[in-house]
Amino acid sequence: MELMDGDRLLPIRCRRRNFLLGAGFLTGLAMASQWRPVMAQPKFSSYPFSLGVASGDPLPNSVVLWTRLAIDPLNGGGMPPENILVRWSVALDENMTKIVRSGQTLATPELAHSVHVDVRGLEPERWYWYQFRVGNEVSPIGRTRTAPALNTSISQLKFAFASCQDWQNGYYTAYKHMADEELDLVVHLGDYIYEYAAQPDKPRQHIGSEILTLEDYRNRHAQYKTDRNLQAVHAKFPWIVTWDDHEVENNYAGLIPEENQSQEAFVTRRAYAYQAYYEHMPLRRFSLPNGPDMQLYRRFTFGDLAEFNVLDTRQYRTDQPCNDGLKPRCAQAFDPEATMTGKEQEQWLLKGLDKSSARWNVIAQQVIFAEYDFDPRPDSGVFNMDQWDGYVAARNRILNFLAQRQPSNPVVISGDIHSSWVYDLKLDFKKPDSATVGTEFVGTSITSDFPTEFIAPVKAALSDNLHTKFFDGAYRGYVRCNITRDRWQSDYRIVSTITEKNASVSTLASFVVENGKPGAQKI
Repeated sequence: MELMDGDRLLPIRCRRRNFLLGAGFLTGLAMASQWRPVMAQPKFSSYPFSLGVASGDPLPNSVVLWTRLAIDPLNGGGMPPENILVRWSVALDENMTKIVRSGQTLATPELAHSVHVDVRGLEPERWYWYQFRVGNEVSPIGRTRTAPALNTSISQLKFAFASCQDWQNGYYTAYKHMADEELDLVVHLGDYIYEYAAQPDKPRQHIGSEILTLEDYRNRHAQYKTDRNLQAVHAKFPWIVTWDDHEVENNYAGLIPEENQSQEAFVTRRAYAYQAYYEHMPLRRFSLPNGPDMQLYRRFTFGDLAEFNVLDTRQYRTDQPCNDGLKPRCAQAFDPEATMTGKEQEQWLLKGLDKSSARWNVIAQQVIFAEYDFDPRPDSGVFNMDQWDGYVAARNRILNFLAQRQPSNPVVISGDIHSSWVYDLKLDFKKPDSATVGTEFVGTSITSDFPTEFIAPVKAALSDNLHTKFFDGAYRGYVRCNITRDRWQSDYRIVSTITEKNASVSTLASFVVENGKPGAQKI
């Protein structure tokens, strides 16, 4: 069964669980808070909106507004252990003179004094401006945009997608340029933070050792959020976010850690990581974590033009086969029970695609979906077990569905691998003349490195992977997408360097997909 809500289709079991969870959580907060005074006019030793403002999960009639109060952001926030009254307002103009919605909420210590306001009653497909106030302090003014009304005919959607922003590797110059783009939306595909300890030889350093505790994860998110370029993009556009692995730990799968950690310890670590992620993202109440569990996969519809299926390929996946890594496939890679998404999410995805009336059907997810054989020698094969290449049966179920049910213009957008790729999605990747059933655009990282020693071997294998239309491992950046009724255009926007704050931006390559013709063409 499924339930219609403003955010489209979510499994009713998940919605009911999260409703009960949310109700229980709020009851718990209320019980904890009734003995705690509310600070309505607090005074702060420094600016409480140090982490900026953000918005996200846009629906036709609502959007989530976010901030977190933190006077000492890198040391637990520095806030008093009290409930603090936060006022918010939404306006039709950037000067905040034409207020259309306003209210107040509590920033509580239980959620690190973060605020998630689900503003309802807004008009579809229009820009709004918003601001928070606490005591005598006011936040920066943010801008956001609602989605078009369901089934409304719209002619264009502009968005960018990004991933993999290791703080230590360099500066977020890509975000500086993204803030100057004309976009309706930003989609982040994971690795928003990295869990690693400080590395002194990098352009910037993480604070502290590898993160494990709730305060560790909060401080790491806060450190990333202090970046002014990242703040600028959050304040300029609504975001749709999902995670990959580094929000918890590299290459974790479900409740299985990468390192030699007990499962009990890892479950606790995942719960801390999930809570800190929720506290720092503009997410709705149904994403509030329940210990180590968090509802993140969800669907967004933009009129009749585009529908985004946002996946979570970490929380429910089975362990990477063949002991993970880059290697020949073993029998486990073909196991029909192996899964990236879990059975429930997979069925949710396929059912949503089957029901969609959108012109373009987007699958927003983390790791490369297409096959790529890194060994060009005949009768050989080397594959990345952390990608869909390690979960062949699960991928084949989706490819077969695309071939048989033919949802309109399926496009997969992916991140994770710190490099740029374009693929034709084949029903059988081993046969170049096999049917093309979709297109995949893989974006490079904001800052995270692609090993230079891998570039030449990858290029050498391109001739053995004819469905691969493009590869580049040298540059960092983001992908800018312009969707119309007739075509999808992806521009691979790259920065000249990540070691200089004033690096330039340019377009490395552009590809289009024509309506009704799966597969990408370079322009």
